[in-house]
Amino acid sequence: MRKFMTVLCAVFMCGFLLSMNIEAEAAGTFNTIEKGVYIGDIDVSGMTTLEAEEAVNSYVDSLKEKEITWNALNDNTVTVTAADLGIKWKNKEVVDQAGELGKAGNIVQRYKALKDLEHQNEVFPLEITFDEALIRTLITDQCLQYNVKAVDGTLTREDGAFKYVAGQTGVEIDVEASVKMVFEYLGSEWDKENVTIDLVAETTQPRGTAEELAVVKDLLGSFTTSYSTSGYNRSGNVANGASKINGTLLYPGDAFSTYEAVSPFTEANGYYEAGSYLNGLVIDSLGGGICQVSTTLYNAVLLAELEVTERFNHSMIVTYVDPSADAAISGTAKDFKFVNNLDYPVYIEGYTTDDKKITFNIYGCETRPEDRKIKYESIVISKTVPEGERVVADSAQPAGFIDVQSAHIGYVAELWKVVTVDGVEESREQINKSSYTATPRTAAVGTATPNPWAAQAINAAIATGSIDQCRAVAAAINAGAYNDPVAAAFAAQQMQAQADAAAAAAAAAQQQQADGATQ
Repeated sequence: MRKFMTVLCAVFMCGFLLSMNIEAEAAGTFNTIEKGVYIGDIDVSGMTTLEAEEAVNSYVDSLKEKEITWNALNDNTVTVTAADLGIKWKNKEVVDQAGELGKAGNIVQRYKALKDLEHQNEVFPLEITFDEALIRTLITDQCLQYNVKAVDGTLTREDGAFKYVAGQTGVEIDVEASVKMVFEYLGSEWDKENVTIDLVAETTQPRGTAEELAVVKDLLGSFTTSYSTSGYNRSGNVANGASKINGTLLYPGDAFSTYEAVSPFTEANGYYEAGSYLNGLVIDSLGGGICQVSTTLYNAVLLAELEVTERFNHSMIVTYVDPSADAAISGTAKDFKFVNNLDYPVYIEGYTTDDKKITFNIYGCETRPEDRKIKYESIVISKTVPEGERVVADSAQPAGFIDVQSAHIGYVAELWKVVTVDGVEESREQINKSSYTATPRTAAVGTATPNPWAAQAINAAIATGSIDQCRAVAAAINAGAYNDPVAAAFAAQQMQAQADAAAAAAAAAQQQQADGATQ
């Protein structure tokens, strides 16, 4: 009897559900979402899945104008919109799930789902997400400007004594922590209204307490060079460069770039036009003479035994230090860099004097034994005396201009560090090896002129390779000798003949050398 009743109930249930489906189809609701179904806060009852998707999209679009305000630092705020942060609807598959409720599964499952809806709404989650990359970009671009960098404690040196200057605590936004916090909050806790969020900040303590910097009192290395033969402009550049390095404090591990400290080489930064090396010539450029600053500092750094990480020699020899003891600066291509590899901070003092001397002193905490001494020796490996002379055309200068520069002897040299203990040599180490180009006496000769006869004459003089010939033609041009077309043509022809003869003599000499080499 019990088995019969069970079967009867099942038959009844099937009939009931079948009748419900027939009624639903007759009413045109089989393809619409059942009553009592929500996606988030949106009632999608009676909608098709397409209508439900449009309704949710419209709702998400309405959130794009919501304002998210970030509390940065020092009462500064930045306000953006949800659209700025790339808001979007993440779980669009819930539309299909809502549409299938009461229609998917077997008869019993569909029946149970429909009966449950009679007693309680079915709410599918609406998941909103944002673009982490956009959040990061906006925080970086708009909020980091309010960071307060920590300022390390430092020293000044006045009247031969150090004075401590306290540092300042810094407060900076932690970008990655802030991005994570904002992303997670908006995705899970946001109430979809305008909101204010505190960004994550971290405090950075300055280096250098008064006690830590009190140990900086010992002279670790000192070096002086003279620029007594320098003119006003070069002297000004040397003094200006020294002043920009003076007062530098380097903590253990800090790196120093001389170029970064003294650049840019502009009039606004205190520099003048003065002589500097370029392609075997001395030419005027802004900052000419700055290499004497880097060279003097280089030698002080060597004596303090700091770690040199980058150093270049000049293309030609300089006279204010021994060979291989120089350090050139040339834009970013050549720089003098070093690192404070000691356990204590070091302070760099740089100054010039009225008698045109530049000095760098490096102070720190002396830990080297008193009986240990160091010195540096320059050893010349080879010497090349230039032969002949060289003429270089300079189209930037007018015809009649000539600048003759003395020859430069070429050298190959090494710099050695010698350590003695109690006067006995303990070690000898090669620090660098430098090659300096041999350059003959050179004349830069101007060629710019609208006078064709003068142009022909000066170019012919340059072709002879004779500085004296170029001087003679330059003097004639300045005296107006080439202003008379007839006389100019005759003089130019003579100069061309001399140039041809010089070229033929040079070719004959080369051939004679070649013939001798084969015998």
